[in-house]
Amino acid sequence: MPMRVLIAEDHAIVREGVRLILESQPDMVVVGEATNGHEAVELARALHPDVVCMDISMPDMDGIEAARRIKQQRPEVAIVALTVHDNEEYFFQMLRAGASGYVLKGAAAADLVAALRSAAGGAVFLYPTLAKKLVDDYVSRWSARRADEPHHGLTPREREILALIAQGLSNRDVAVRLVISTSTVQTHVAHLIEKLGLNHRAALIQYAIRHGFLDGDD
Repeated sequence: MPMRVLIAEDHAIVREGVRLILESQPDMVVVGEATNGHEAVELARALHPDVVCMDISMPDMDGIEAARRIKQQRPEVAIVALTVHDNEEYFFQMLRAGASGYVLKGAAAADLVAALRSAAGGAVFLYPTLAKKLVDDYVSRWSARRADEPHHGLTPREREILALIAQGLSNRDVAVRLVISTSTVQTHVAHLIEKLGLNHRAALIQYAIRHGFLDGDD
């Protein structure tokens, strides 16, 4: 079944360009187009997309608030930001809103396609310069007060899965690596999100990176 994509973009020429790119992919179908955040929220509820390709700067409601509302109403829908903003403030706001990808409008079409596929598969795609900002943010927040962090109550298996998730692996990839079923990985991920008091997978990845699971120092 092809990936169902909703495009949220207020500029018609950009929206048409994105649609042409996605419709050229054999595994993707554009199910709708929104011109502002309100429309994006309503269409996400009505059309059941797998992924929303979301602009940030839109009238009536911006992409950050639209992403937050979509994730609240339909947590299974992945959000990929497609924006001109190469800016830490917007970047981290979109991640906190639940985005699983962040691509700049100056990127190659292949980057956008890869981001949508990654998000639909449960992984995360960050444009390279922005991925570096996430790592820099993690380094700047590093603290010796980790003994009080909730991850110290995790089981060895949960820690192992969290470390793999921090690398951007999908549930299927984690299952293959650990020789367990994908449903078992999904259960562990759900337990991790609950134990750590988080709301979604993107927040789990941020947590894992910021607390050293990416480099094995947890």
